[in-house]
This record gives sequence, C-alpha cells and structure tokens, in this order.
Amino acid sequence: MNDEQQDGLNEFAAFAAQLADEARQISLAYFRRKLEVETKSDESPVTVADREIEARLRARISAHYPAHGILGEEHGRERMDAEYVWVIDPIDGTRSFVTGWPIWGTLFAVLHKGRPVFGLIDAPVTGERWTGGPSGAYDQTSGRLQTSDCRRLATANIYATSPDIFDDAERRIFEEVSRTAGSRRFGGDCYAYAMVAAGHVDAVVEAGLQPYDYLAIVPVVEAAGGRVTDWRGDTVGLGSDGRIIAAATPELHAELLAITRRL
Repeated sequence: MNDEQQDGLNEFAAFAAQLADEARQISLAYFRRKLEVETKSDESPVTVADREIEARLRARISAHYPAHGILGEEHGRERMDAEYVWVIDPIDGTRSFVTGWPIWGTLFAVLHKGRPVFGLIDAPVTGERWTGGPSGAYDQTSGRLQTSDCRRLATANIYATSPDIFDDAERRIFEEVSRTAGSRRFGGDCYAYAMVAAGHVDAVVEAGLQPYDYLAIVPVVEAAGGRVTDWRGDTVGLGSDGRIIAAATPELHAELLAITRRL
C-alpha cells in the first residue's frame, strides 16, 4: 500500500470513528427499551434501532464519499463495483440487544477492490472500540492489540455465537473441534472476535454468517497477529460461504483447518 492509500485509510478511520459515535448514541437510546421486534426472511430479528442506525450511516457515507459503495444488513447494496465499499452492520447481535444483554456491537469495514483493508468493532454498552488496518490493530483505550500465543487446540479457549448457527454437518465438525479444545463457550457475536484480537480468546469458529458479520473483523484480528479464513483456508471476502475461523496463531489456525476441511 502506497502513502496516498495509507493517508486515505487514516481518513476513513477518522470518519468511521465519527460514524461509530453517532451509531452509539442511537443504539443506546433504544437499548433496554420496549421495542417491536420483526423477524426477517432468514429468521433473524430486526428492530427500528437497526434500521435507523443504518439509514443514518448510509446517508453520512453517501454525502461524504459519493463515489463509494455501501453494503448494509438492513438496506442492501449500492455501487458495489466502486473501488472502495463500506460494509456496515448497525447492530451485530440483535438477539442480545433485544434481550438486554450488553455484548453486541456496530461493525464497519472498508473494502478496497473487494479486500477488507480497515475494520472497526464498537461495543456501545461497554464503551470499547477496536480498529485494525495496515498500521496495526488498536484498542481505543489501552493501545496496540496482540493476539495470544496459543498454538495448540488442546489449550485453546474457543467461542461460537450459538450452536444453532450450524447445520447438522457443520455441527458435527464443531463438536469435533470442541472435544479437542481446552474450553468452549457460546455467545459474544462480534465481541468474541475482538477478544481474539485482544489476546483473551484464542479462536472463534462459526458458520452461517453474512459479509456484514465478518468483513470488519478480518483487519482487526489479522492486524493483531491472528489469521481469519473460511473453513477451507481460503481468504475471506464478499463471496465467502459464511463459515469462518479466526485464530490467534498460524499453528492454531492450521490445527483447526485440519478438522474443518473434513466437511
């Protein structure tokens, strides 16, 4: 990446921070309030908060970068052939949001020619924020992020959002991962990936995700020293199948792949 592109990413990061601040104000105003929850065609929940946040963010991005594309969970795709595309998830973890649990977040990714080059994970309730790009991965308060040095699945702490995200074949693979792992926990959504980048969780193994669920976490985890691929070991992008591994080290990632590739 040349200096001009890096300067552009720095500008995107500053703008994304402004957007995250705005999204945080809206989401917290609705959090733990009585909301009508709709069920979308994919059986995932959505609220007025999701839609209001995304509408605000899309309007701000389009006004600031009219040539950029946008992909969002609630309002679809615009200008996907643009050199730069913003991918946004207004509330990642809507089920947690509507049931009063504090571990949910807002996600931003910037794609350059289809490749995620900047990511931001914001956790409004805890006040935490994590970013990642070519210059490194950072926590808003404590500084540079570094994944753990866990190299063996037998000692790894692994996460998935829920056992319900897997189909029968995927669940058999995940159960094999779980039997070998040091410990297994469920929950967290995007927060679990942030904890991989911060060195507290060693791996996340999931399936059934959409691009707005995973693209923001790629630059954050990888800039902190981790690996993010699909279950075959391929690079993650817009066309990925939604089966994701995020691991703290190349060695742990390789051991996970040896299992997930059996699917």
